[in-house]
Amino acid sequence: MSLLANLTGPADLRDLSDDDLDRLAAEIRELLITSVASNGGHLGPNLGVVELGMAIHRVFESPADRIVWDTGHQAYVHKMLTGRASQFASLRTEGGLSGYPSRAESEHDWVENSHASTSLSYADGMAKANHILGKDDHVVAVIGDGALTGGMAWEALNNIAAGTDRRLVVVVNDNGRSYTPTVGGLANRLTEIRTNPRYEPALSVIKERLNRSRGIGPMAYEALHAIKKGMKDVLAPQGLFEDLGLKYIGPVHGHDRVAIEHALTQAKRFGGPVLVHVLTTKGQGYDIAVANDNDQMHQAPPFDRETGDAVTVAPAGWTSVFRDEIVRIADERPDVVGITAAMLYPVGLDAFADKFPDRVFDVGIAEQHAVTSAAGLAMGGLHPVVAVYATFLNRAFDQVLLDVALHRCGVTFVLDRAGVTGEDGASHNGMWDMSLMQIVPGLRLAAPRDGSQLRELLREAVDVDDAPTVVRFAKGAVCDDLPAIERIGTFDVLSRDEAHDVLVIAIGSFGHLGAEAADLIRAAGHGVTVVDPRWVKPVDPALVELAGSFALVVTIEDNGRQGGVGSAYTAAVRDAGISTPVQVHGVEQEFLDHAKRNVILGRLGLTPQAIADDTLAALKLSRNSSDQ
Repeated sequence: MSLLANLTGPADLRDLSDDDLDRLAAEIRELLITSVASNGGHLGPNLGVVELGMAIHRVFESPADRIVWDTGHQAYVHKMLTGRASQFASLRTEGGLSGYPSRAESEHDWVENSHASTSLSYADGMAKANHILGKDDHVVAVIGDGALTGGMAWEALNNIAAGTDRRLVVVVNDNGRSYTPTVGGLANRLTEIRTNPRYEPALSVIKERLNRSRGIGPMAYEALHAIKKGMKDVLAPQGLFEDLGLKYIGPVHGHDRVAIEHALTQAKRFGGPVLVHVLTTKGQGYDIAVANDNDQMHQAPPFDRETGDAVTVAPAGWTSVFRDEIVRIADERPDVVGITAAMLYPVGLDAFADKFPDRVFDVGIAEQHAVTSAAGLAMGGLHPVVAVYATFLNRAFDQVLLDVALHRCGVTFVLDRAGVTGEDGASHNGMWDMSLMQIVPGLRLAAPRDGSQLRELLREAVDVDDAPTVVRFAKGAVCDDLPAIERIGTFDVLSRDEAHDVLVIAIGSFGHLGAEAADLIRAAGHGVTVVDPRWVKPVDPALVELAGSFALVVTIEDNGRQGGVGSAYTAAVRDAGISTPVQVHGVEQEFLDHAKRNVILGRLGLTPQAIADDTLAALKLSRNSSDQ
């Protein structure tokens, strides 16, 4: 009989024997591997927190005790333990389980944001609320060592330490990695603790001897903890956290459930803020994941569980085009340097770093620092290329505006996974960047339609040394090259009819979408011209003037409709005194549920047929108005 299948909630865990709990851990790992092999998702992080998740839910009483998972990609185990194991076949599919905590799914989920370094701030606020309302419930924040590299986490720790009578437990899940090995001074300090050659062997010997003795129980564990504290002071001093005023417990073996439970129980009894340092192994229990050098299967596509190989080989993606071109540029331009925020491989800076290790900087999960540091690099005579996911640039908007643009620094931002991304859910969609960047004075923004244009526009961007530039592209396979028949100013004409009925402005990877919609409009008897702006900010005056020659302009973008490219273009047309109506197609300003990208685009009406239908309806309405 499956223990996991009969688990209705965390309370059931407290009735299980040690043998049952060991069986349950094995069942959880089996379901993790099976589910992610089928649907894709975050495997390595979740395999690493099986015992930790079980221990947390045995010691604390969720949902009265609030458990906040930082980033949330390691919350699959939490979902299983809170009664959702039977739904894992639907993981990351439309209408199924989210790949992150979801308030709509369960009362046990408090935070569904997948941006890192935020859990401690949420937890600080929750603990303050409990204190003001006279509640004695606990708040538990689980944060990785990678997320601790974010400045927001340390702002929160500064406040948490001041609340000496608030019941808040910080669990540091230290596996030495975010996507790739964690970097920086904090990472080096934690590594010293994790790998101290004297500490771990001595601790193991003491624990083994205690376990051989009769009457082992809570008192023996208390003694072991006292010995550990003394050993830490001698072998691995913990001033890093204790100087803040936080009680520190650890380091604790992250796959020894009994040890974790004991540490958490101590933390719970303390009655104030406590930090529990737990050492885990990403991918634990699945040797293929542990041995994966790139990211220990941090985020895996559907795969063969026997080999770990992807079921299908993904076609060349936008990221791979950038990866190759930035190395070519770096070969030619010794002043070009790269910056990433703990995502060297995912954003395509790994090949640059391999060839020029002194010219690429991984700053950890610290986008704000990355951007202002880039400004400093530019002031020092270099041209930095900051590569991040589009959704994460939101976190550093103030730095782009006032630290880079105000100082007219030549910094290029390369935004991967721009637009609708799909299965990762609302917080991963890069649908705000073009709206936010529109209001930055002097900034230039490029949206390439295909691989050739990505290479060309990236080179044009790094040639700008007196203003910030942005190059953004979508997630997944790169579009087939779409050749232009003419270039006017900065924009390309992709196709043109003699009749000037409709001007279609197709932005970025929506070039093919615009071309296909144009074919449907032509089939209905109307003349269409399709253009790609290439540089969408600033708006090319020649493209504004062109609007006056058409009965209708249609813009299509993979970005929010409010404040995006279509909105800026409409304003420019009106400012020029041109009365041609502009029909703006883009992403509705709402948080989009997870589903495949094409499903979401269909739901939003961003398909050739939907755009053609809207265009034909607008033309008909315009014609009827003229006849009256």
